Amino acid sequence: GNTIRQAEFQQRIEALQQEDGEFQMMFNTDEVFHVDLQKQETVWRLPEFGTFTSFEAQGALQNMAVGKQNLEIMMKRSNRSQATI
Repeated sequence: GNTIRQAEFQQRIEALQQEDGEFQMMFNTDEVFHVDLQKQETVWRLPEFGTFTSFEAQGALQNMAVGKQNLEIMMKRSNRSQATI
């Protein structure tokens, strides 16, 4: 069958104190769109896709903010548990 996938990635380079990420929607193995996080806009792989559907980039930015917060919590918990070893 067909599969729709949403992929979200968070990355932080501690030494440089830089953060980056990606939000992407795929159908089977083909990218349908991704969100340019710097420009805060949806980028369609094929411009024609945007004529019959839409995706608000703000939704992806909100998902990314939640993902970032969850990542921070997991890192703090991991650091705490390693300190007790």
